[in-house]
Amino acid sequence: MSIALLRATAALRAGEVIAYPTEGVWGLGCDPQNADAAAQLLWMKRRSPAKGLILIAADFSQLAPYLAAVPEDQLELAQSTWPGPVTWLFPVSADCPRWVSGEHATVAVRVSAHPGVAALCRHFDGALVSTSANRSGHPTLRSALQIRRHWGAELGYIYPGALGGRDRPSQIRNLADGRVLR
Repeated sequence: MSIALLRATAALRAGEVIAYPTEGVWGLGCDPQNADAAAQLLWMKRRSPAKGLILIAADFSQLAPYLAAVPEDQLELAQSTWPGPVTWLFPVSADCPRWVSGEHATVAVRVSAHPGVAALCRHFDGALVSTSANRSGHPTLRSALQIRRHWGAELGYIYPGALGGRDRPSQIRNLADGRVLR
């Protein structure tokens, strides 16, 4: 196990916001169960809490506590795209924190194919909040150096690694009807 992985998960457990590479962009993340960490992340991004947040995981079991039951065919559809860069809107469970779902009856979730993200979620032993590492309405940051320059001391840790080769954020689809929303 790497020192970087230990430091990143220690920062998450301490309620800090971290940055890390994903399939297509650098992400900001935190423990989705920590209201203070989620509030810090939303404040940093200047993002409205009403919009909700995306959750990423190493496998579906890490997302299950946040999701209401869905028909088997819908679950199979989502799982046929994972691990990979497709985020699905699932109905939210009663246990999903309001700061994760925002004002929505759904929550955006993805099982990541990025090896660094998967390792982070496995070592953290749970899903993470994942949102692009830029302020709302600003250009996407594409390197650890840009992350450091832009966010500086606001981050608990920058988890090193390379982007996964995509040139854009994950696709977002509605599980209920399969529509592509982004």
